[in-house]
Amino acid sequence: MAAQAGGQVSGDDGARIAREELADPDYGNNDPGLLQRIYDAVAEWLAELLRVIGESDSVPGGWWVLGPVLAVLALLVVALLLYTRPARRARRRGALFDPATALTAAAHRARADRHAAAGEYADAVRERLRAFTRDLEERAIVAPRSGRTATELASEASVALPAHRVELHRAATVFNDVWYGGREATAEHARMLEELDTRLAAGRPVHPQDAGAGAAR
Repeated sequence: MAAQAGGQVSGDDGARIAREELADPDYGNNDPGLLQRIYDAVAEWLAELLRVIGESDSVPGGWWVLGPVLAVLALLVVALLLYTRPARRARRRGALFDPATALTAAAHRARADRHAAAGEYADAVRERLRAFTRDLEERAIVAPRSGRTATELASEASVALPAHRVELHRAATVFNDVWYGGREATAEHARMLEELDTRLAAGRPVHPQDAGAGAAR
């Protein structure tokens, strides 16, 4: 069944779009269990409804009533999937990078320096956090991952750099407070993240085998 005129989505088109959205591999990194459960519940409800209709002699209210109901349901499913697309969810949850951001650690450091020099401390904080995130990714200390938040970065980096755990979480708190909590950024915040960036760049990651060897001694 083709999409209806005027930009409306038919029941068949809605189901097809839902399947394509759920098949997107990006959902594997963004709580696919919830979306899959929602889709499964809707599919199960539709299947049960169609079974009941097939076993009955007539459709209550006729297809003139049931057809629009199914179309509206399909639109709701599509709207849910579009609303929870990885890029949108990343922005809502405070991801460090925009989907289109593909700068190196050095480029982010240069941006942070320019913002700090101009007194734009909130931007300096964000760019500095992006800088050492990229640096950790470039050195394979943390795996590159779209949608990563500052808090997630602090937790993941602390595994390999336990000596900087407190500083990493403090930096994440500053970033979250400034960008999502309405706190005013200061020169001290920008300087604190710059100093942490320098220490992280010189830090030697601790690998699991190193930790085991240390414990054995």
